[in-house]
Amino acid sequence: MKAIIMTAAGNADVLQLADIAIPELPSPDHMRVKLSAAGINPLDTKLRKSPAYYPDNLPCVLGCDGAGMVEAVGESVQRFKPGDEVYFFNGGLGNEPGNYAEYTVVHQDFAAFTPRHATMEEAAALPLALITAWESLFDRCCLQADNTILIHGAAGGVGHLAVQLAKQTGATVLATVGSPEKAAWVTSLGADRVFVYRDIDFATAVLDWTRGRGVDVVFDTVGGDTFCRSFACTRVYGRIVSLLQWDCTAEQMKLARTRNLALISELMLTPTVLGMHEERVHQRRILEEGARLIEADKLKIKVSHVLPLAEAARAHTMIEEGHTTGKIVLKIA
Repeated sequence: MKAIIMTAAGNADVLQLADIAIPELPSPDHMRVKLSAAGINPLDTKLRKSPAYYPDNLPCVLGCDGAGMVEAVGESVQRFKPGDEVYFFNGGLGNEPGNYAEYTVVHQDFAAFTPRHATMEEAAALPLALITAWESLFDRCCLQADNTILIHGAAGGVGHLAVQLAKQTGATVLATVGSPEKAAWVTSLGADRVFVYRDIDFATAVLDWTRGRGVDVVFDTVGGDTFCRSFACTRVYGRIVSLLQWDCTAEQMKLARTRNLALISELMLTPTVLGMHEERVHQRRILEEGARLIEADKLKIKVSHVLPLAEAARAHTMIEEGHTTGKIVLKIA
């Protein structure tokens, strides 16, 4: 089969199109899926530059997000049959086949039926971003209808889903983006107030908008100074969840402690890396709930670019340049 293999850690040119063997079913509970599309995530670019989890398992196939048709099933598979269309977060960390390929294998418990009326490209764009946004808002921060939330990077793959999920809950949504064009789009998704961070000091603007109280929750997809500066505009006893490691000054950390802020990490990879089966089933159920929301026209996934499998390196470069909105997807079949 055709696949994009990562031959070594490095720049995007380490991603090479190659012919490799079609994966065999590793257990009676696994299925082989003929992939139609694979989502590209910033995680993929980080693993390409520094394969943190399985650095010795090279060459490997990247890509955690996939969508396609079940081609073969193990003897214990009951949830699906050949011909079913599925999507999933699986593989791509170096320990099992990723999705930059024509075929992959996935345990039946970790796959969900693709949303009706969604394209395969839209389905493949969804898993990591949806699970990350869902776990951050609901599992980590217990977002409620009467909460006000600030979402950083709201035009990104995770951020634009978080805006919509937060509005579904009934929360008031503030957001930061990088341009007026992105601000208009995020407003169309339901955000109550969008700040272009290059034009204003977002912390001051948020405090002004909330009359000095600050927001109940901050969802940080940007990291760095953005995370640390958010302490000042989060209400006392508020919660901040971040997708990235933080490195704040002692003065900033003192402010967080004085305001009694809950600083929370979100790494949706944890169940996969630690082999936590039930937690991965929970993530599949998030995909099933996401499918229901899409089918009810209550959630939309933005696919900004669809590229052929052979252009995986170009997709990585586009992500690293940081100018895209929504998601980039590889079309495989």
